[in-house]
Amino acid sequence: MDSLVGLLPIIAMFAVMWFFIIRPAQKRQKNTASMQNSLKRGDQIITVGGLHGKIDAVDDQTIFITVADGTRLQFERVAVGRVVSES
Repeated sequence: MDSLVGLLPIIAMFAVMWFFIIRPAQKRQKNTASMQNSLKRGDQIITVGGLHGKIDAVDDQTIFITVADGTRLQFERVAVGRVVSES
């Protein structure tokens, strides 16, 4: 019985970490993966590096974006931080 009482704080600490740290991080990761898989031509995006552009073409692993001066750049899908506006 004493060993169970000794483990109780550790179990409680793990439960708190699960609900306040691990679970929200998994939800954010799932939402980000969903957003990156649903990218399409014409979406206005911002990369994780802060580059703003418009998607010109989408491949399996990469996207081609056009920036303000008409330059076409190739990025990995995972480099997209967020979609500003959808086409």
